[in-house]
Amino acid sequence: MAQGHYINGAWQQGDVSKSLKSFNSVSHECVYDGFEARPDQINEAVSAARQAFKTWRLVSFEERVACCRLFIQTLKDHSYDLVSAIGRETAKPRWECELEIQTVIAKLDISILAHLERTGYRMTQTGSVKAVLQHRPHGVIALFGPYNFPAHLPNGHIMPALLAGNCIVFKPSELTPLAGEVMIQCWEKSLPKGVINLVQGSVSVGTYLAQHPQLDGLFFTGSARVGHLLHEQFAAFPEKIMALEMGGNNPLVLGAFEDNEATIYTCIQSAFLSAGQRCTCARRVFVPVGTKGDHFIEQLLGRVEKLVIGEWNAEPQPFMGALVSVAAASRVLQAQQEWKDKGAKVLKTAQILKEGTALISPGILDTTGCDIPDEEVFGPLMQIIRYENFETAINLANATHYGLSAALLSTNSKEFEYFEREIRAGVVNWNRPTTGASSHMPFGGVGKSGNLRPTAYYAADSCSYPVAGVQAETPEIPAILPPGWNS
Repeated sequence: MAQGHYINGAWQQGDVSKSLKSFNSVSHECVYDGFEARPDQINEAVSAARQAFKTWRLVSFEERVACCRLFIQTLKDHSYDLVSAIGRETAKPRWECELEIQTVIAKLDISILAHLERTGYRMTQTGSVKAVLQHRPHGVIALFGPYNFPAHLPNGHIMPALLAGNCIVFKPSELTPLAGEVMIQCWEKSLPKGVINLVQGSVSVGTYLAQHPQLDGLFFTGSARVGHLLHEQFAAFPEKIMALEMGGNNPLVLGAFEDNEATIYTCIQSAFLSAGQRCTCARRVFVPVGTKGDHFIEQLLGRVEKLVIGEWNAEPQPFMGALVSVAAASRVLQAQQEWKDKGAKVLKTAQILKEGTALISPGILDTTGCDIPDEEVFGPLMQIIRYENFETAINLANATHYGLSAALLSTNSKEFEYFEREIRAGVVNWNRPTTGASSHMPFGGVGKSGNLRPTAYYAADSCSYPVAGVQAETPEIPAILPPGWNS
């Protein structure tokens, strides 16, 4: 039985009439068995955060850092529990879950640097007058976590928000409630009561929390559809901060590429890492027409055929695990059929590897000249698009309403100069996978990929607001008075 909801420093059970369960998508093991939060519990969580904010915002930055370091130590001591929770709920291989924990641990020092650099204190003085810049926390932040990185991505908001002095009401994805619970258990002894609160639930809980009048902001990572609904809800509240990260229909362009194993590796890492369940995964791969492009595709298909796909705890470890749910796997197969119906040529068929599970093999389809919907298919499904010249490839790559990640594979630096200048995306890589992103850089996109509030190193920007002022100990009469003063 799950502990439930963590509100004002105590664990509570939820609405017994609304069960909340998570399952492993291969074994169908029930991983989490609990209940959704009641409206009164959500109200209590927000009120607790509001009350805690009165004192937490006055705690020194050094004390907040110490609380976060205690969390990191607790996480290290219980890393097995969180790895297990992530693996069982997401079906990602254990090696990926372990890397996710390491990313959470590394986030603290990066967040400290970002906070000091981007939201620190600055003062300049001219004569007796000081110009002072400081930053203040917003207050109570609702944080909605995704299922693909149920620890890393929420932590990417939690850590900088707490360092800035905010208090949090966290709702994990309804697909990964145990991962959210285990992470909050690691925060439990690190923070004063009410500073961080956990409410579990599905759409109704998220809707109620997002509409709560006592929120000062909302941070969301997830689908464009849900993100746009939240944006509409907040349109009437410009005084509330909102940061949205909503995925992409990302292009990978092969220009003057080297026809070797490294190119194949980078392409596969771009498209099929985490079974395609990364918002930065390449969905559209642009390959030049001709024998070199033909050979690349032939080699790509041969390598993908050899990829090991298996359960999260299999030994030896697989490259890919299953998708998060059978429904998610069905959506990939549905998209594949829709592309075929629009004339796409199947080069490798995505198919369920074990009846009744979400273990699915990668699919690759040539969609050149096909009218494929501009949508993010969140799984291992790749479009190959052939092109005649480089400028055409860039134009086709930009033919999307999204703009999160893009990458060029080319040994020609002039091509990359053109690519970097013309491509419309927030993450632009060269000879590296589209999934490659540095924690020391901002992370976010344009268009339907977000609302221009990037996370990672720039998450600090969304967690506080600047207060600028000019200050003097006494009022002064200027040496030169304005015209008309003595008239």
